[in-house]
Amino acid sequence: MLRTHTCGELTEKEIGKSVKLCGWVDTIRAHGKITFIDLRDRYGKTQCVVFGKNKEAFETINSLTKESSIMIEGKVGQRPKGTEKKDSPTGLIEVAIDNVEVMNKCPPLPFEMNDPNVNEEIKSKYRFLDLRTGELQNNIILRHKIIKGFRDYFDNEGFLEIETPLLAKSTPEGARDYIVPSRVHPGKFYALPQSPQLFKQLLMVAGFDKYFQIARCLRDEDLRADRQPEFTQLDVEMSFPEEEDIYTAVEHSIKYVFKEVMNIDLKTPFKRITHAESMKKYNSDKPDLRPETKEEFSFAWITNFPMFEYSEEEKRLVAAHHPFCMPSDPKNLENEPLKQRGLIYDLVLNGNEILSGSIRVHDAEIQKKIFKLLQMDEKEMEQKFGFFLSALSYGAPVHGGFALGLDRFIAILAKTPSIREVIAFPKNREAKDIMLDTPSELSERQLKEANISIIQEKPKEVKKTAVKKKK
Repeated sequence: MLRTHTCGELTEKEIGKSVKLCGWVDTIRAHGKITFIDLRDRYGKTQCVVFGKNKEAFETINSLTKESSIMIEGKVGQRPKGTEKKDSPTGLIEVAIDNVEVMNKCPPLPFEMNDPNVNEEIKSKYRFLDLRTGELQNNIILRHKIIKGFRDYFDNEGFLEIETPLLAKSTPEGARDYIVPSRVHPGKFYALPQSPQLFKQLLMVAGFDKYFQIARCLRDEDLRADRQPEFTQLDVEMSFPEEEDIYTAVEHSIKYVFKEVMNIDLKTPFKRITHAESMKKYNSDKPDLRPETKEEFSFAWITNFPMFEYSEEEKRLVAAHHPFCMPSDPKNLENEPLKQRGLIYDLVLNGNEILSGSIRVHDAEIQKKIFKLLQMDEKEMEQKFGFFLSALSYGAPVHGGFALGLDRFIAILAKTPSIREVIAFPKNREAKDIMLDTPSELSERQLKEANISIIQEKPKEVKKTAVKKKK
């Protein structure tokens, strides 16, 4: 390694030692024949000092710009009395620079780092610079620790992390799919997965009774502060559970993460409210219970959701969650379906839905009945879900699970107003990546290889109205 230590590592124990540090120039302070710089990496900052008698290093340091990347060699010393920063891990020492190597000098910055008033579009264009700021780096580090915490918990509980395909099949009853044209099969398309729902159910049929995945999901839907076109969820499924087993797995895993990552002892079990009770009392299916509890993080289960809703726009029933949820009364499924409740549950945190799950349909005949209620005929069932119905008929076990939206969950724990603040490279409110300038056009060659032609919409003709002239 070019460095012997990080910029957040040196303490009084290293006084007198020769060290090498690498990082970015955070600040430069010239005082006559002495210049101080704060050298920064993701671990912290170290104050370094260069004296005028070291002419070459002194001139190099004074010619630097902020955010240049450099390596310094020097000796660790104690800061003079009165200049210590006792609230900083490296605040009792400084490094006297002997040699400096400029690895990359930074041009003038497009915005002032850590300035809260910088235009969001500018920061998005230079996201790689914005990510150097302490707040964003802390958010990304927190994200890593939370995801690792969930991985550790489910691994310890005997769950297997299994990856599922990104090139999948377009299915109805969800948000819009992102579609991918097939080059080798002209006129046919893949769909990027909105979730691994069908795959994880197939894994239960295959006998992998405890599955989890940190899953990437994509949905072509309108954006809000808590939504992105691509997002990450903790996806979990298990065979032979009752609802209580799902609640326990969720509560224990979140409790574990809170303790390991934030050193918070979370109270469990979480409060439970039926969907009907929540709507009656709070007029919401995601109530914020903090005023009732003045807890910082207030969780609540919302249970017994309706199976179906009636869409005035489509003039038909649609699935309230998704069409693979087990009804609570399958024998009477077709009688008054709007009164049918499902074995469906959401978890709410501070008024935000962070998790959704259910006991799944494991019987092909029940699944067909649900499809029929959604006005899907036999031909469409076979075309879109033939593989799935076939799998259910081969001794599918009772199974259920959940998906926890990690971006939203982490944003709440990090106390940020938007999930964009906990994602390294997010899209903006128009689903654009300003840094990459995407979505972007393809070349004629690429379009031809993908068997795609672009149809230009003709501008609408403006009807001219005759104006009578006054005599």
